[in-house]
Amino acid sequence: MAEPGGSDKRVWCSVPEKFQLHGAMLALQFGYAGFHVVSRFALNMGISKLVFPVYRNIIALLLLLPFAYFLEKKDRPPINLNFLVQFFCLALIGITANQGFYLLGLDNTSPTFASAIQNSVPAITFLMAALLRIEKVRLDRKDGIAKVAGTIFCVAGASVITLYKGPAIYSPTKPLETMFMSSASSSMTSMSSFTTSAMSVLGDAKGKSWTLGCLYLIGHCLSWSGWLVLQAPVLKKYPARLSVTSYTCFFGLIQFIIIAAVFERDAQAWIFHNGGEVFSILYAGVVASGIAFAVQIWCIDRGGPVFVAVYQPVQTLVVAIMASVALGEEFYLGGIIGAVLIIVGLYAVLWGKSEERKFAAASLRVPIQSTLSDNVHSNNRKSQTKTSLTQPLIPPSTENV
Repeated sequence: MAEPGGSDKRVWCSVPEKFQLHGAMLALQFGYAGFHVVSRFALNMGISKLVFPVYRNIIALLLLLPFAYFLEKKDRPPINLNFLVQFFCLALIGITANQGFYLLGLDNTSPTFASAIQNSVPAITFLMAALLRIEKVRLDRKDGIAKVAGTIFCVAGASVITLYKGPAIYSPTKPLETMFMSSASSSMTSMSSFTTSAMSVLGDAKGKSWTLGCLYLIGHCLSWSGWLVLQAPVLKKYPARLSVTSYTCFFGLIQFIIIAAVFERDAQAWIFHNGGEVFSILYAGVVASGIAFAVQIWCIDRGGPVFVAVYQPVQTLVVAIMASVALGEEFYLGGIIGAVLIIVGLYAVLWGKSEERKFAAASLRVPIQSTLSDNVHSNNRKSQTKTSLTQPLIPPSTENV
């Protein structure tokens, strides 16, 4: 009998890995793009910045733990103190510092700016990976030049989308909100209030310190880049991706619980007050943590930290498209130019990594071929020596005596 779901697994496995990686990273950027707005909604509703990540990581851990335990039960290396210290440090950088700085920065700025400043992640990650020699950069070869130029193009494209508006290129005739509002008079009022609140959260944070928010978001970008880079060497020593993610999430949860227990004095902060808070926490835990962490660490393992980071500017493009389609915002020339730069940059980085792999494979084949050639010549010499020694010096006579 055929194994249930076997056909689906065969179809998925028949897809080339590079297409799987690209599809996973695009889906990840859509999930993160929604998380910017959802997080700001949660903060506007008054949810605690310390309690929010605690619940978020609880949900993520509950989601990841069963898969890590059962799927990697035979492949998981034995745990030791050295691995625990590495997982704790990954959690401190990638969970506690990353999420904490992000929420503090978002509370003082806006989701649009938070998404825009994250475009520095590819450049920071590329620099960290190059300094730690995780990512090889050969500026004397075309693959190294392509990776550097592609990273610059990605950052420049996202910056253009953020900073340059230009003339309107596309004006939607009937945005989604207008179609929904025209359906009924009762839904019009609710949709209008929802649109107003949605647009308000996309604006700047009022009564907050913008400079302090920028500093928090810079710390968020530094910790995120460090997290992407440091996961690669850990995965080489402990090649169980879901288990690494689960341990990291567990230690991050412990760290946030200690911080919240010390600094959050209001007992009401631990109670859900409405469905919006529940939805925000569920989205953050399931999509932005559980699924995102698993997809991200798989992509890091298969494509490297720079491959993952270089997709970060796609978020800005996704936010611009979603705003145009859902909210009826016009699409401007700056968005078109930025999108082209991002696409060119992604192509350059991916082409550079492809050429790098070809060069590495070719350099490996040369020593192998020379070694095989040496072995063949050595065997020939041995066989000739053996033949000359075993062959009689005087050939046997064929004449009858």
